[in-house]
Amino acid sequence: MPELSPETACLVLIDLQEGIVSRPAEPRPAAEVVATGKALAARFRAAGAPVVLVRVVFAPDFSDAPPGRTDQPIPRPEGGLPAGFGTLVEGLEHPGDLVVTKRNWGAFYGTDLDMLLRRRGIRSVVVGGIATNFGVESTVRQAWERGYDVLVAEDACAGPAADMHEMAMTRIFPRLCRVTTSAEIAFA
Repeated sequence: MPELSPETACLVLIDLQEGIVSRPAEPRPAAEVVATGKALAARFRAAGAPVVLVRVVFAPDFSDAPPGRTDQPIPRPEGGLPAGFGTLVEGLEHPGDLVVTKRNWGAFYGTDLDMLLRRRGIRSVVVGGIATNFGVESTVRQAWERGYDVLVAEDACAGPAADMHEMAMTRIFPRLCRVTTSAEIAFA
């Protein structure tokens, strides 16, 4: 795996927030994904590379949620999401981190993430988070479409089912990015 430059690389962690990490995750528990994400973030901060923490929230009436009709709609609780749903997990955010709030699966559409990265000269994006086949995959696709060099830290990801995680890692991501482990990510 090529070494990254701290001047042109950043870490983007997707949906490591109370309302998401409280759900079952595979092929590894959410707590393990959080621990790996925190360790990666510490390495990026120590190298002087930006850390971007992305969370998803919606208005209590879901008026800012995507309105499209689907065969399997995501349940929308009466009165909105539970209190604390969008709160980043304890100890994840540090001073200087960038926090992006999204209202979709992907972190680029409808947010200022692309502008934040381009103005900092970022060309390489390392992505991890939950869920592999929803928020992580959408973010990877959007980053690839915008011309970023994308790496996914497999051990920093999990989803609602192991087969969905595996499908993204083995069939989708190799066409959009490089799949690696957090231990293989190094700075020049």
